[in-house]
Amino acid sequence: MDPSSVPDVDPVTHGGTADHSLVDFSLGSNPDRPPGLAGVYESSFSSSRRYSLDDYSEFRVAAADYVGCNPDEVVPAAGVIEALRLALGVTVSPGDTVAIPAPCCGEYAREIRLQGGEPVHVPYDRIFEEVDPAEHAVVILSHPSNPMGSAYPTQDLRVFIDACRRAGTPLVVDESFLGFTRLPSTAGLDGVITLHSVTNVFGVPSLRAGFAAATGEVCEKLKRARCTWVLSSPAVEAATYCLKQDSFLESTRDRIERERPRMVAELESFGYDVSPADSSLILFRADDVDRVLDETRKRGFAVRDARYYQGLDSHVRINVRRPHENDALLDALAEAI
Repeated sequence: MDPSSVPDVDPVTHGGTADHSLVDFSLGSNPDRPPGLAGVYESSFSSSRRYSLDDYSEFRVAAADYVGCNPDEVVPAAGVIEALRLALGVTVSPGDTVAIPAPCCGEYAREIRLQGGEPVHVPYDRIFEEVDPAEHAVVILSHPSNPMGSAYPTQDLRVFIDACRRAGTPLVVDESFLGFTRLPSTAGLDGVITLHSVTNVFGVPSLRAGFAAATGEVCEKLKRARCTWVLSSPAVEAATYCLKQDSFLESTRDRIERERPRMVAELESFGYDVSPADSSLILFRADDVDRVLDETRKRGFAVRDARYYQGLDSHVRINVRRPHENDALLDALAEAI
C-alpha cells in the first residue's frame, strides 16, 4: 500500500440494511443456507479456543474442487475485497494504471488508489475491444460480479486471457457471483488471479471467507504477502462445509434459472428497462428511483439504489430470492412505476 495515497481515498458505501424488519433484496446474498450449517458453526466454537494450522489444507482442497484448480493454487482470504487488496498489493505500484469495467463496485477503484495506482474505467461490454493489456499494470474483470450480474462469453474471455498473458499483464477476475451460475471458473489459468467468495452463494456474507486462485510466480507472491491466520476457525469449518454442498448449489441454481426470467418478464411488463443478466442480480432503469425506494420500503422491502455506481443515474438493483418473496416485491414495484 502507498501511504501517501491513503488520505485521499474515501470509504465505499455498501448495500444491505440494518433494519431486520425488511426483506433485503439489496444484497446479492442467497436467502437460503445449506442444511446443517448452523450445527457446523456451533461445533466450531471449541476449536476457536486455540490457533488453527495456518495451511488451511482442507479448505484449500474443497475450494480447489469447487472451482476446478489445484489446491496449491488456492490462497485463503477473508472475503473477496481482502483477496482483491492482496492481488493488487503484489501487482500494482504507484503511478500504474489499472483498467476496470464501468459500472463496477466502488472497491475496485478504491483499492487501486490505495496502492498509488490510477483506475481507468472502460464500459464493461467494450473492455475486450478497447483495452490493450500492454498499456496497464493489471486489468480487472467482474464476471459476473458487476451491478448488472452479466457474465462474459466463455470463448471471448479465454481470448482476452491469452492477450493478457502475451502482454505479461495480470488479469484479476472477480467471480464473487459465479457460484449462482453454471459457468466455468477461470481459476487455474495462467496469468489470471481469480477472486471467489464462499459466502454470497451460501447465504452467510458476514462469515467473511473467500480465496484467490493463481498459478506460478504470482501465486507465490500472494502466499508470501497474505496475512497469517487470515481466516478464523469457525469461518474455515463453515466455509469448507459449504463448498462441499453440491446439491444445495444445484437447487439454488435451479431456483434462479426459474425465477429470474419470470421476474424480468414481469418487470418489463410494468415498463421497467431491464439489463441482461446471468447471475442472481437484476438491474433495471426507473423513471423515479426515489419513488421505487420509498414504495418498496413501505411494503417491507429493501432494494439497492444503483445510482451509487458510476454511470448508473436512474437504476435500481434487486436480488432473486424465494418465489413468494419475489412475488410480493413485484407487486410493490408494479405500484411504484
